[in-house]
Amino acid sequence: MRINSIRLVRVSMKLKYPFRTAFGNDEAIESVLVQLISRDSYGWGESACWQAPAYCPECAATQFIISRDFIAPRLLNKDIPTGEELQNLLEGIKGNYFAKAAFDLSWWDLFAKQKKLPLWKILGGKSNVVDAGADFGVMDNLSQLTDVILEANKQGYKRIKLKYRPGWEIEMLKYVRSKFPDTVFHIDCNSCYSLKDLTMFKEIDTYGLAMIEQPLSHDDLIDHAELQRHLKTPICLDESIVTIDKVRKAIQIGACRWVNIKLGRVGGITNALKINKLCEEKGIPCWVGSMADSAIGASHNIAFSTLSNIKYPCDIFPTSRFYKQDLGIPELVHSAPSQFKASSASGIGTEVDEQLLKEISIEQTVIK
Repeated sequence: MRINSIRLVRVSMKLKYPFRTAFGNDEAIESVLVQLISRDSYGWGESACWQAPAYCPECAATQFIISRDFIAPRLLNKDIPTGEELQNLLEGIKGNYFAKAAFDLSWWDLFAKQKKLPLWKILGGKSNVVDAGADFGVMDNLSQLTDVILEANKQGYKRIKLKYRPGWEIEMLKYVRSKFPDTVFHIDCNSCYSLKDLTMFKEIDTYGLAMIEQPLSHDDLIDHAELQRHLKTPICLDESIVTIDKVRKAIQIGACRWVNIKLGRVGGITNALKINKLCEEKGIPCWVGSMADSAIGASHNIAFSTLSNIKYPCDIFPTSRFYKQDLGIPELVHSAPSQFKASSASGIGTEVDEQLLKEISIEQTVIK
């Protein structure tokens, strides 16, 4: 599969309302889209690491530069028969996992289209139906949070994730659990705390959560292992998991009992497949996270979520959750309450709205 040209587009997708996490408050999601073109066929990939280097050391602006100046030249006019070969060509570039991921995702969409098969079948998915969870950021008040949880329960969501940060902590959790004693909750700390907060985590341990997601530093394993020894509640690693080697070490020292896989964070589907396989062999269940991507990125997430070791409702959201108008066509909608269906079309089954792409583009280029 020879790559004849590469298109890069950096976009800013305005949210319907601010997304509030431990990283701050975001009014828009910045993302980089990659289109790999091979003769008369193409694939799309999207990787959203946001406007600022807060979730990880990358941001969309640096992602675009690395993609244009270093990654694309390594792939242009190359015959790339496998995702493994694509990753080998990028091996000399350290880090920059989100930048690499967009190319990897695009390659998989292109590959599946050329095989005339849906991506989820190419990946070996067990079923085209995947469960999705509900996620809620920091709200203005607890009454507002109560309303959205009530609605999520009414819609049949099997679990709810709550963002957790200073000022929106134990009192919030205590209130929510008292109102919803039987709802499956977990909290996402977005690497906001340290072992100095052990007393707080021991209190959290009493609220019957499904897991605590990334409580400590974004690149830590050792302290997570120490924290897990003090808690019954499983720790789920997110930001800390960027390579299969990090997963191996995390499992070896007991740093987690769950792994969140974000396709962008680990460099794409090729690497994510290896991570999921290792976790399955070691008895560590996984689930798929989101960076509030458009329907392009979310369609890749849905395809990956069909794999057998994905054991928890994933971060997959309908278009209406974040955006008035989605960059991907068709818009994402639930196939049933709290569920999505992977497309039966070849590839990811989602196309880019070229008119909207033009309107929200910050910068773009075509490399031939």
